[in-house]
Amino acid sequence: MIEIKDLHKSFGDKVVINDVSAVMEAGKANLIIGASGSGKTVFMKCLVGLFEPDGGEILYSGQSFTVMEEEQRKELRQQIGMLFQGSALFDSQTVEQNVMFPLDMFTRLTYTEKLKKVNEVLDRVNLNDANKKFPAEISGGMKKRVGIARAIVLNPKYLFCDEPNSGLDPQTSLVIDKLIYEVTKEFNMTTVINTHDMNSVMEIGDHIIYMYEGEKEWEGSNKQIIYSKSKKLNDFIFASEFLQDVKAMRMLDAEGKVPNGKNDNN
Repeated sequence: MIEIKDLHKSFGDKVVINDVSAVMEAGKANLIIGASGSGKTVFMKCLVGLFEPDGGEILYSGQSFTVMEEEQRKELRQQIGMLFQGSALFDSQTVEQNVMFPLDMFTRLTYTEKLKKVNEVLDRVNLNDANKKFPAEISGGMKKRVGIARAIVLNPKYLFCDEPNSGLDPQTSLVIDKLIYEVTKEFNMTTVINTHDMNSVMEIGDHIIYMYEGEKEWEGSNKQIIYSKSKKLNDFIFASEFLQDVKAMRMLDAEGKVPNGKNDNN
């Protein structure tokens, strides 16, 4: 679990994060959504220590990240997996070498032990025949799966995903969403996902935070978001006429009605 209390962050005179509090629960997909410039990327970077907040507190399983010494932070970072927006694979290394990189950096395992772990996670993401391929030889979706394998190879307690579906087609995006969701449940990780993808919101959004101009405008689940009364959230989520129609139909369903005055029980 990650607990955020009254977080603030400014750059000069510009307030980017303003008094945001939230709890990211273990075993759940915790999504941060919002328009460009809403503060969600800065918020995530504060959580992983890339930016130092100006005020507030971040606690990992009850331990205050904001006041930790650097050595303590290094230990905690070994429990954090990162899936970057562009996968951030090393072009000159094979899939196997990319996934082994965290093990090389943070463990003293033998090569045989490391290779066993690499093969286990590659098998978990359905890439058990891709060890010797280079990033240039695999698809965008496969690169994302390699990124996930690398992120979980150290058995992290926490997983951060920055726009995991960026650049992917809708069908591949669903595959990546399902995989992230499955490993979150399987390893009981606290997973935090920064996303623009509304399919992700509806499919795997156990817990959703909507950011607007640096503040937490709305918080809830994918089951609750369709019934939100927040105009700002609705304008963001249901921006197109098609999605507005979807919301209207869901609302009718909730009332036991369908279009043309028919009732579900008829």
